[in-house]
Amino acid sequence: MRMKTKFGTLAAALLMAGGAVYAVAQTRPVTAVQPAAQNLTQGDQSFLLSLLTPHSSRSKTQILSELDQKWTPAYVAPSLEIFNFTPDPEIRDALVKHLTKTTGQNFGTDTNAWYRWLWNQPEIKTTGYDNFKAEFYRAIDPKFEKYFKNRGDSAKIRLDEIRWGGVLQDGIPPLRQPKMINANQANYLEDDNVVFGIEVNGDVRAYPKRILAWHEMFVDKVGGVDVAGVYCTLCGTVILYETELDGTAYNVGTSGFLYRSNKLMYDKATQSLWNTIKGEPVLGPLAGKGIALQNQSVVTTTWGEWKRRHPKTKVLSLDTGYKRDYGEGVAYHEYFATDRLMFTTPYNDQRLKNKDEVLALRFKSSPREQLAISADFLKKTPVYTDKLGTQNIVVLTDKTGANRVYDPKGVSFKTFDGDMTARDSSGKAWTVTESKLVSADGQELKRLPYNRAFWFGWHATYPDSRLVK
Repeated sequence: MRMKTKFGTLAAALLMAGGAVYAVAQTRPVTAVQPAAQNLTQGDQSFLLSLLTPHSSRSKTQILSELDQKWTPAYVAPSLEIFNFTPDPEIRDALVKHLTKTTGQNFGTDTNAWYRWLWNQPEIKTTGYDNFKAEFYRAIDPKFEKYFKNRGDSAKIRLDEIRWGGVLQDGIPPLRQPKMINANQANYLEDDNVVFGIEVNGDVRAYPKRILAWHEMFVDKVGGVDVAGVYCTLCGTVILYETELDGTAYNVGTSGFLYRSNKLMYDKATQSLWNTIKGEPVLGPLAGKGIALQNQSVVTTTWGEWKRRHPKTKVLSLDTGYKRDYGEGVAYHEYFATDRLMFTTPYNDQRLKNKDEVLALRFKSSPREQLAISADFLKKTPVYTDKLGTQNIVVLTDKTGANRVYDPKGVSFKTFDGDMTARDSSGKAWTVTESKLVSADGQELKRLPYNRAFWFGWHATYPDSRLVK
């Protein structure tokens, strides 16, 4: 896909297809830089933006001389954003020269390495950087301006960690109130196709990965509850959020931007940016207001297994209103086939491979604690018990590797047949359902919210998360 903007013709594939610029950066020595407040004046912003366009009124020599005279540490982060868009090789070389001189690092044209180094330094607060980003990205999509304009003071994440993902607002189009069909009508699905299964108040639905990977979000009312299912293909997370909180309904979409390789949502009313894994606004009028959407459980399994358990399930229709190749494994085929990243994060934790899947757990009752459990470990451990903060958990993993998490309430579980029946230490049988465990005598244990994720994506958001593998 190629995109025409004020900056000229931009190859979105350069940003999204894993070229040399976005190869995985290796761990490098980090040199500490003492942060000092900086100011990016309107004159600085205009000058930096002028590096992106053809120059008729000034010679190349004048431009490079002015860059030498104006350069300050406040130019470091904007220069990394400019670097991939300016068409002039001499300007690119000059930017690298100044970056190297200012930071003492030498990463050449490896943008990911520069970003990883920067993000491992204390943040330098720069007045005016928000408005630079507003003007810079407005030239790509006018809607982007509102994300940043005069919003720097509201930021709950670093502005230099908000990177453009290569698409416009809702350029990866969410499925809003998508058409659902009965299981027996889904002739396009094979039993081994991956689906994301949910149940809300008895309303059972399946969202095939082969469709959702092209849209990364669905917005609907399920079981009488307004929800958004958010799929970040880059970090492997599918999270189901209730989109109404304390009487306010949030109409969310795909912002086009990323934070630590995880898509940022936006809400239409305020154009605030939201952290997808946390379900919290991080930039804009809603940031810092204590808003956190409630998440529900999503089961990653196969169509054959989900259909067997739920023969009356609804499933996405191929009639989405969009023309895409919805074949199994088509979307993001090259990305899923390797352990390489498109967009780097500040970390390079090698306890697991980047894209190894983990069961990810967090609870509002213990906001300082998170838990990641290797999906491979759970395949070998069909009954796993643990505790996160004050919350005890039992994880049951079926024969397909699908996980379900419950609150044991003091019950000690010993076996699970990998299908529908778990047994506790007394031998009592419990039936496994999507919403709860039910014993023969009517006792019920509720399901707990969780999701799956790629290890690197979960660790990037929660670097102190405990890992079980």
